[in-house]
Amino acid sequence: MNDLEFVLIRGIIAFTLMLTLARLMGKRQITQITYFDYIVGITIGSIAAELTFSPHVRMSNFVLGMIIWAGIPIILSKIEMKSFRFRTLLEGKSVTVIRDGNILEKNLKKEDLTIDELMVLLRQKDVFKVSDIQSAVIEKNGDISILKKKELQPLTPVDVGMVVEKEHLPFIVIIDGNVLEKSLSDGGYTKTWLLGELQKQGAEEFSDVFMAQIDSMGNVYVDLYNDKQKIPQVKEKLLAAATIKQLQSSLVNFSLQTQNKEAKEMYNSYAKQMDKLMGEMAVYLKE
Repeated sequence: MNDLEFVLIRGIIAFTLMLTLARLMGKRQITQITYFDYIVGITIGSIAAELTFSPHVRMSNFVLGMIIWAGIPIILSKIEMKSFRFRTLLEGKSVTVIRDGNILEKNLKKEDLTIDELMVLLRQKDVFKVSDIQSAVIEKNGDISILKKKELQPLTPVDVGMVVEKEHLPFIVIIDGNVLEKSLSDGGYTKTWLLGELQKQGAEEFSDVFMAQIDSMGNVYVDLYNDKQKIPQVKEKLLAAATIKQLQSSLVNFSLQTQNKEAKEMYNSYAKQMDKLMGEMAVYLKE
């Protein structure tokens, strides 16, 4: 086996082993890296590099070393889950560096931060004036969390007494022309209603749609395979039918969301009336 083949094979083995160990150690290694995680990551990477380019050392030794260094944080993370003191000892704790617009110099020194470094962190959070800050905390991963003073925080609907509808994440109902029926029914919508919404935006059949998504207000986003396809003029009767179906789906959705028994029965009753109305109108809509 020549050198190139040797490096290729051991490199693939090292990469595969690193990927497997990273998955076992969990996503925290990426999203919430601490000093300890940083050391572990560098060490495992160094071992993997040596595994690739050191033919004089047995591969089993490198593999064992990587497993040991990956196993340590896994074991310690289990202990951390059960012991607050151990977690604080290993990872440290968050430190407040600004309170009521005043910089806490002692805490800043504990974190080995200069005023210039602090200002860089603040500017990265779109804060340029220390006096605007109610509280700033250096987190265990080195990031900074900022709470602006109450009078400088964005106005919310709650602040002005506005009642807003309950929001939920948009959900996809069509992928590659295939209707995700469970997702559609969980949202309280029907295929008939969905087809009507798609036709408003230029699709003739479900197969014309690459992707469709419904938001919490019942609005449908449609991406067609043919992006240049023009939106047709929808006939008034079909538009009325689609509106009724949308109303029916909304009533069904309301009934699923409420815990009030009387309201649930009322919504279901009206939804059935809408369904009956659609059945009676079906003959006339075809004209």
